[in-house]
Amino acid sequence: MSNTKKPIGIFDSGIGGTSIFKEIIALLPNENCIYLADSKNAPYGNKSEADILQLSIKNTELLISKGCKLIVVACNTATTNAISYLRANYDVSFIGIEPAIKPAALNTQSKSIGILATKGTLSSHLFHKTTDLYTDGIKVIEQVGEGIVPLIETGLLESDEMKKLLETYLEPMLKQNIDYLVLGCTHYPYLIPMLKKMLPEHVKIIDSGLAVAKQTQAVLATNSLLNTSNAQPAINLYSNGDVDVLNSILENEFSTYYLDF
Repeated sequence: MSNTKKPIGIFDSGIGGTSIFKEIIALLPNENCIYLADSKNAPYGNKSEADILQLSIKNTELLISKGCKLIVVACNTATTNAISYLRANYDVSFIGIEPAIKPAALNTQSKSIGILATKGTLSSHLFHKTTDLYTDGIKVIEQVGEGIVPLIETGLLESDEMKKLLETYLEPMLKQNIDYLVLGCTHYPYLIPMLKKMLPEHVKIIDSGLAVAKQTQAVLATNSLLNTSNAQPAINLYSNGDVDVLNSILENEFSTYYLDF
């Protein structure tokens, strides 16, 4: 297989990274793609840095064994805790995910923005480095989204329990007059329809999906790895958890498979 026809690899601590996966295949429709949903170990956000690194290594080596030409770490927690190690130790390009703090900070009128993310992301060095760089003079209300990922992973996306959680997390942000809400976990874009009903119209929601897809395209182009073939792309999605949940979040648009990894 030529290098250009090798697949893009994407992994996340479960099904959330499919929000990134869908942006990538929409922007790059010729690309072959492999998605790994490590649902068995989700969420990564409450694990130690050492555990997150070991899980990221496991996922990376599986994708490399399947011939991936580039790997997207479609998990904020794995990016902030492991991507420096992965880039230093594997001979493949990596695209990471981090909360889109910069556009929120540059565009806020109220000088107050909210960040909803996992504990692992909010406590990481990379997150604080980015925040310190762009938020001088801006109030940043950080909220750990405890419990959100397990509800999504078990198919309870639109449950009353989810609504009550979100109300609890949004209340202190709204009291601080936020006008931007940054979603710092790839599971969270699936909450956008619910969030829009709960937030005032002037509060804008930002996630990283399209920006990550554009960066993926740019890195492939720079390395002459874009697939120009018009053949039907091979799209394979694997989960070590409940495949039915993965199917439901993708609305059965793709074939998904159970893989014990």
